[in-house]
Amino acid sequence: MLAWAVLFFSAFGAATLLPLQSEAVLASLLLREPQAWLGLLLVATLGNVLGSLVNWWLGRIIERLRHRRWFPFNAGQLERAQRRYRRWGAWSLLLSWVPVIGDPLTLIAGILREPLWRFVLLVTLAKGGRYLVVVLLTLGVFKAG
Repeated sequence: MLAWAVLFFSAFGAATLLPLQSEAVLASLLLREPQAWLGLLLVATLGNVLGSLVNWWLGRIIERLRHRRWFPFNAGQLERAQRRYRRWGAWSLLLSWVPVIGDPLTLIAGILREPLWRFVLLVTLAKGGRYLVVVLLTLGVFKAG
């Protein structure tokens, strides 16, 4: 169970700005416990979606602080990110699994007040889909070999 907790927290942290690799943790656990693939998939997905919810929530509260000197984005950067998000809308959250762009997307979704239900639905599809690919590759590739 400790290993599953490590998976949860690595997936949670990987969804924030922490440089964690939850896919490697998931793959190593799958090799040790291939029969537990569904539980591991669900734990990783839950942790990652909850981490993305932290970004969404931070986006909801941070926007009102944008005029502070320490705010991490200048007005131009924030406007460009908002413009791009508005162009593609909520569907851009299907890219929330992509390294480098996924975490800022979830933050911008919060800033732009994306409804929680739609955010959770799309981010769960994206992140769960990514982990499902990791499961299939890990069990398919390493089982065959």
